[in-house]
Amino acid sequence: MPQLVELPVDEARIRSLHVGDEVRVSGRILTGRDAAHQYLVRTDDPVVRALARGSMIYHCGPVVTMDPETRAWRFVAAGPTSSIREEPWEAEVIARYGLRGVIGTGGMGDRTLAALREHGAVYLHAVGGLAVTLARCVASVEGVHRLDEFGLQEAIWTVVVKEFPAVVTMDAHGESLHTPVADAGEATRR
Repeated sequence: MPQLVELPVDEARIRSLHVGDEVRVSGRILTGRDAAHQYLVRTDDPVVRALARGSMIYHCGPVVTMDPETRAWRFVAAGPTSSIREEPWEAEVIARYGLRGVIGTGGMGDRTLAALREHGAVYLHAVGGLAVTLARCVASVEGVHRLDEFGLQEAIWTVVVKEFPAVVTMDAHGESLHTPVADAGEATRR
C-alpha cells in the first residue's frame, strides 16, 4: 500500500522512506527544468526558497491553459521529463532551497545522490506516458515564477498536488535503484 507524504515534510519523515517504497504526494510542489535550475543556482531567490522549503521540485514542462473568464491557470498535461539533465545543478538547488525531494524520470547521478543523503531528501520516479493522468493530480495552480523570462514550460510553477503517485528510487540513505541497473548494463558490454 502506498505511503502518503504530506508537504511540507520534515527530514525525519523523508529518512523513513526507502528505495522501492510507493508514495502518494500531497501538498505544494514546484516545477523546474533546465532554465529554472540554472536560475536557482545563480540567484538566491527568497520567494522560491520560502515556497520550496520542505517541498519537492518536479522535473516537468507542463502543458497549461488559462481559463478566459477566471484567468486561472490549469495543468492539461504534467508528465515527467528526464531528470539526468538537471544533474549539474540539482545538488546545489537541494541544499540552497531546503528541498525534501525531486520528482522526475530516469534517476540522477552521484552528486544528487550524495545531496539527498546529506540533506535528507529523496528522488521519486514518476511514470512517463501518463501526462494527462498526472495533471489530474494537480488540484490547483498557486502561481508561476519567471514566466516572461522562461516561457510556459520552463517557468517555475507552484502547484498543489493531491495523491501524486511515485516510487522512491533514490533515498536519503545513499541507496539507488538506478545504480545497479547502470552497473549491470556496464557488465554486459564487457
